[in-house]
Amino acid sequence: MKLIHLFLIISVIFVIPSGCVSEKKGPGVYDNQTENISYQGKSLTPISEQRSRDIKGAQYIDRESYRLQIDGLVETPLNFTYEEILKLPETSKIVDLNCVEGWSFTAKWTGVKIADLFNKTGTLENSTTVIFYSADGYSTSIDLDYLLKNNIILAYRLNDVTLPHDRGFPLQLVAESKYGYKWAKWVVRIELSDSPYRGYWEQRGYNNTADVGGLEFERI
Repeated sequence: MKLIHLFLIISVIFVIPSGCVSEKKGPGVYDNQTENISYQGKSLTPISEQRSRDIKGAQYIDRESYRLQIDGLVETPLNFTYEEILKLPETSKIVDLNCVEGWSFTAKWTGVKIADLFNKTGTLENSTTVIFYSADGYSTSIDLDYLLKNNIILAYRLNDVTLPHDRGFPLQLVAESKYGYKWAKWVVRIELSDSPYRGYWEQRGYNNTADVGGLEFERI
């Protein structure tokens, strides 16, 4: 095994900050909202039992002052307030989040289609890559075609409760069929580009495609 591969494996075990997992079982109450742990006959993982990863701990973003900035290769750069996002058509999906560490959970995610946001800003013909920036300095990217063809959403509710602060409030990318490091939390900016982009973990050797079941690390 090459040294770089050994380093990457060690980083998965020791470098990624550990998420907190409560011993509490069953549905929880968050800001007077009781979560649902079933939807359309399918069991959902309670939030208290969902694992999470981040690079700097939970971020606390003020709802009133929050703005989602969308710029880059768009026709009209815009800043959306949280309330403006809530007024857009909402979509709910049951999606599994799979981590490269081997754990996963099933949840109901509710939010806005990224396509609906881009319908407001417009996209230039040469745009191919969408870069997501988080409040904690994290970033990652996904192909524009993937986002549009799969009706990918930015979630503001989790199991029917407002996304808790430690889960990514106000918005988390629901990158279904992609490993968890593509699921950016605390999203504050979206940039459209015509070039490939390697985010926080991708710069450290993780596969930029991040398909679940595919290669976890780039071949070196």
